[in-house]
Amino acid sequence: MSVFVDSLKNFLAPVAALLEDESVSEIMINGPSDIWVEIKGKVQKTNAIFPDEDSLRAAVNNIAQSVGRRINDEEPRLDARLPNGYRIHAVIPPCARNGTTVAIRKFSKTQLTFKDLINFGSISVDAAQFLDICMKLGKNVLVSGGTGSGKTTLLGVLCDRIPAGQRIIVIEDSSELSVEYDHVVFFETKAENDQGLGEVTIQDLVKSSLRLRPDRIIVGEVRGAESLDLVQAMNTGHKGCLGTVHANTVDGALLRLEALSQGAGSSLSESALRQQICSAVDIVIQASRFADGSRRIATIAEVNGFKDNGDYNVVPIYQMSRLIKQADGRLKGQIEPTGQVPSFMNEIVDNGIPFPKQKFKLAA
Repeated sequence: MSVFVDSLKNFLAPVAALLEDESVSEIMINGPSDIWVEIKGKVQKTNAIFPDEDSLRAAVNNIAQSVGRRINDEEPRLDARLPNGYRIHAVIPPCARNGTTVAIRKFSKTQLTFKDLINFGSISVDAAQFLDICMKLGKNVLVSGGTGSGKTTLLGVLCDRIPAGQRIIVIEDSSELSVEYDHVVFFETKAENDQGLGEVTIQDLVKSSLRLRPDRIIVGEVRGAESLDLVQAMNTGHKGCLGTVHANTVDGALLRLEALSQGAGSSLSESALRQQICSAVDIVIQASRFADGSRRIATIAEVNGFKDNGDYNVVPIYQMSRLIKQADGRLKGQIEPTGQVPSFMNEIVDNGIPFPKQKFKLAA
């Protein structure tokens, strides 16, 4: 690992200091002389530059070779996880008109907890306890949000609350999730080789996982045909499955899941597919990045059948309050109960979980 880190610093010498800066969560290189970083959710330009396009291109070529990938005229994109856990995506000219374009996303070396999210102001104590209950009761949870909204971080926190004694299978395109658990299996997709052979997709891995006696299946990002396999797994006794999806609202998350499942080439009718999704997903969590750069849980909703007009009935249990801009530019507000009681309130009571119905009442 130390050899690779030293090599990485050498390849990316102009941004080496940014790679070491723990306050920097992402480095965005838009050609050799236009380099930006994200710090605490805010994007800002840096003074770092590469000598020229050739040196930047050579750096990307070296990184690709070091992780057993390739980037060239025939395959002008690179998507890879580096041995130190960083995620890199690169696009080279002529597809990238600004010059070789690179994004390096860094991930926290420590596993966050609900306590951390509460301290960050990302979630309230009661909302965190409710999600903890959902994990204990084995609810199937879909985490929705845009790029950089904190979906993966939240997924890791939820995994941390899975009761002991279960077998978890984690499936990702590139390993990002930090899951500290006794019995966990990690799967990662594999790109095809130079002959176009050997590709292993998330869908392939979901199908394999179903034959490996999982208690819970966790898909880092649902973005293709694997969505239907995950939905069917949720409907066949695999309680407490988790996944993330790119969407801007809790309603949009289910529509996105539906669209992805329709693209899986299934013989299911539209109505049968929608019924399966509705019965598969119990809870949808919307993670959002706000104007002040903060990442917060905006909505926690329960999927409760269909409305009279045929739309999914996604009922918010907790919702972000009105946000007020403070003098320092930060937004003041937090997620609050909507007054809706979850349909599984009896399960909470029957399991002796000390979370009374009054917790769901609107704040006075």
